[in-house]
Amino acid sequence: MITVIGTGMVGSSTALFLALKNLDDLMLIDIIENLPQGHALDLGHAMSILGIDVKIEGSNDFSAMEGSDLVIVTAGFPRKPGMTREELVAKNAGIIVDIAGKIKKYAPDSVVLMTTNPLDAMAYLMYKKLGFPRERVIGFSGVLDAGRLRYYAAKKLNVSYSSIVPVVIGMHGRKMFPVPRLSTIAGTPLTELMSKEEIEEIVTETIEAGGTITKLRGFSSNFAPGAGVAVMAEAIKKDLKKVFLASVYLDGEYGVKDVTADVPVILGRNGAEKIIELPLTEDEKKAFLESVEAIKTNIGQIPKEYL
Repeated sequence: MITVIGTGMVGSSTALFLALKNLDDLMLIDIIENLPQGHALDLGHAMSILGIDVKIEGSNDFSAMEGSDLVIVTAGFPRKPGMTREELVAKNAGIIVDIAGKIKKYAPDSVVLMTTNPLDAMAYLMYKKLGFPRERVIGFSGVLDAGRLRYYAAKKLNVSYSSIVPVVIGMHGRKMFPVPRLSTIAGTPLTELMSKEEIEEIVTETIEAGGTITKLRGFSSNFAPGAGVAVMAEAIKKDLKKVFLASVYLDGEYGVKDVTADVPVILGRNGAEKIIELPLTEDEKKAFLESVEAIKTNIGQIPKEYL
């Protein structure tokens, strides 16, 4: 069973994409009375129309996740216009600590996927509170940021999205580090296919994408995060051994320790089964480490009583 904790915009979008993929039965959990039950019923009707036989239930009781092998945490306060992800640290830390206790009690053998912002700091907090092996606590954000880089590059080059292998590492936030030199089409770096000005444009668009969406419609993105979580869930449930960019706890990789950051990982049944270290130049290493320092700053803002 897959459990989705939090059925707001991101949670409900995630549930929709998961249902369409029909990976397993779904349990939707939220503290708002009747909300997850209503989402489950509506999604069930949608799957009936589409002819997809997947069982979807909703509950306000966290014990309903018992037996889940994959738990997806989308709960938390969302970004509002003008607000940075980083401003959400204190607001969402308490929520994550509470949920960690519930997961530890009812789904102790699960892999946990996180979307709550600020993603890297909240993934770090979840990892520390759960005490699970590090491969079983994963932040999804690299998939989102890489997808945005792919989107903007594909528009510039007039090629299909699937032709581009994008690389964005470091933090999920304004200090994220898109790496055009390692982002490729048929093995050819984007830096050889685009002008310096075009590269700067797609990097800026990628970094500002979340803020742009929030400004345009008054609330943060949900469809793209839902899609990102769903493809990661598929890789885990089907043991695909597929490479994704994801936020995981680093313990010496890339020369850093005791921090979560987006890097390439191989996802399979056991979660992030292997971390891949990219061949970064000295300048790229510097940019990555600056991004990591920004994550550490966010982690430092987590109230001490939660760690």
